[in-house]
Amino acid sequence: MKSLYIFLFALLYGSLSGQYYFPPLAGNAWDTVNPSSLGWCSQKLDTLHSYLEARHSKSFIILHKGKIADERYMNGFKADSSWYWASASKSLVAFLVGMAQDDGLLNINDKASDYLGVGWTVAPKAKEDLITVRHQLTMTTGLDYNVSDQNCTMDTCLDYLQDAGTHWYYYNAPYRLVQDVLSNATGKGMNVLTTQKLYSSTGISGFWFSKIFFSNARSMARFGLLNLSKGKWDGTQTLQDTAYFNAMVRPSQSLNSAYGYLWWLNGQSTYKQPGSDIVFNGQMVPAAPADMYMAAGKNDQRIYVVPSMDVVVVRQGEEAYASLPALSAFDNELWELLMDVFCQTTTLHENEIIDVEVFPNPASGFVTISSSLELKSIQLISLQGEVVKRHENQFSKINIQDVAAGVYFLQFQTLDGESFQRKLVVE
Repeated sequence: MKSLYIFLFALLYGSLSGQYYFPPLAGNAWDTVNPSSLGWCSQKLDTLHSYLEARHSKSFIILHKGKIADERYMNGFKADSSWYWASASKSLVAFLVGMAQDDGLLNINDKASDYLGVGWTVAPKAKEDLITVRHQLTMTTGLDYNVSDQNCTMDTCLDYLQDAGTHWYYYNAPYRLVQDVLSNATGKGMNVLTTQKLYSSTGISGFWFSKIFFSNARSMARFGLLNLSKGKWDGTQTLQDTAYFNAMVRPSQSLNSAYGYLWWLNGQSTYKQPGSDIVFNGQMVPAAPADMYMAAGKNDQRIYVVPSMDVVVVRQGEEAYASLPALSAFDNELWELLMDVFCQTTTLHENEIIDVEVFPNPASGFVTISSSLELKSIQLISLQGEVVKRHENQFSKINIQDVAAGVYFLQFQTLDGESFQRKLVVE
């Protein structure tokens, strides 16, 4: 069904071989396209914009084949305002790693210690030697994430937990050291490297500070377009290694199929969340096209790339709901509104089980469950995997007055053994 779904979108909106527009490298000129001319339901944009503003957004851009179909700045933000990418910076780093490998300056299958030096961890040397740059890119280093500061990159903060490649966990410190790998391999700091490799060829501008990239929304859009075109910019292939690019935006390991090389991937049958070891069933953003992949950062910094629709969507701002490292309920709500704008609805639902309603959502005080399914139990689970509440007899209303604000999952189990979940935002 998923492959048919992708094919239908490609048929409606054009294929990857279609001609893309690329804005000039300098200046503010950028061609636009009228959403109505694309067959979109442009009257739905007002609802989308109201939602974005209410959810603390600062900038929002939709590109279609490179042209701006919608661009909005709100809550005091302007087109030339810079904002942090947070962990969406990771996807930019992954692209730069591919370019450095193009230049023969590193190989992702090399030991990380080839670039960081022996003893960059306090793990036994035999275990440290198992860790490659690829493991850093895929969150599978096996280093112990049970530390007080997951951003600490000192050797004393990095110890052995499991063999590299045997466990997936969204651990920031080993990723942050990928930037050190890049700098040591190329002999250039991140700002110089990004300017030389991307600004000069694509016009992507910004700056690195404390391992995080800052830019305006249009530079985020440029990066999204660069990935939509598979690393090509206006006839120039900036990332030569197509095998690396394809691996970057596809499942990089079997431990979390929704993760590539520092990119999040929609359309997979299961996924893991940052800060959690739980494997959730269904695709990550049910309302979005199955082939969507995204650069995702804390407080809902987003670059969505949808090849089947030739679309890039960018959002900057404060957190829509609770502060989270990457994923949140915002994604699905936004994509429900976007699909209305595109005059389309998705055929895939979360776990493809739709006979359960959870309302209100977001909620405070009480949440009501309505379902014709025969339910055995309901658990409220935090993003860290902790069971906050469990109900086995009464399902119609759950008291959440004592539950801290944030994003949770309601996990349902039916009498016939079926298990599925719904996201719940507690305000």
